[in-house]
Amino acid sequence: MKLVVGLGNPGKRYDGTRHNVGFAVVDALAAGPGVSPFQRRFESQIAEFHDDGQKVLLQKPETFMNLCGRAVRQAVDYYQLPLSELLVVCDDLNLPLGKLRFRAKGSHGGHNGLRDIQNHLGTTAYARLRIGIDAPPEPDGAVDYVLGRFRPSEQPVIAEAIAVAVQGVMLWIRAGIGPCMNQYNG
Repeated sequence: MKLVVGLGNPGKRYDGTRHNVGFAVVDALAAGPGVSPFQRRFESQIAEFHDDGQKVLLQKPETFMNLCGRAVRQAVDYYQLPLSELLVVCDDLNLPLGKLRFRAKGSHGGHNGLRDIQNHLGTTAYARLRIGIDAPPEPDGAVDYVLGRFRPSEQPVIAEAIAVAVQGVMLWIRAGIGPCMNQYNG
C-alpha cells in the first residue's frame, strides 16, 4: 500500500492558493479512472485506487497546514504503514515557480506542514515532493503570499507543474523515490 498526502488548507477560501498546490496534485490524481470518491477519515478527505494490484490512498488533511501531522500520523498508524510507503506533496517558496523536487528524506526547510509531520512522525525519513511557488516579492510577506492565488501569468506554469507532478507521483507509486529524483530533479 502507498499513501500520497497532499498538503493544503481546507475550504473554498483556500482553493487555488499557492499553499494548496499539494491538494491540487491529489485532486488531479483523484480525477483519474477507478478512484473512489473522497470520504472523511483520519481528520482528512481520503480517496483510494488500485494501480497494478497495489492499493493507493490519497489524503488531504482537513486540520489546516500547520497541524497536518496529526492526520498523517493517524493514517500511518491505522494502516501500520512503513514510512517508505509515504509521499508528502507540498508547495515550496524556495523553488522557482513550477520546479519539482523529489527527496527521500530531509528537513522541513521552514515549511510548517512538513515541520508538523516531522514532529508527529518523529523523523524526517519520509519522501516528499516539493513544488516551487517562487519566493514572495517582500521577505516579510510570506504568509500573505502563500495564502494568495497565482497571478494569471503564473497559472499556465503551475497547471503544467501539477500535471507533471501527477506523472511523478505515479512513477513513485510504481518505481520508488530513486527514479523520481533522477527523472524530475534535473
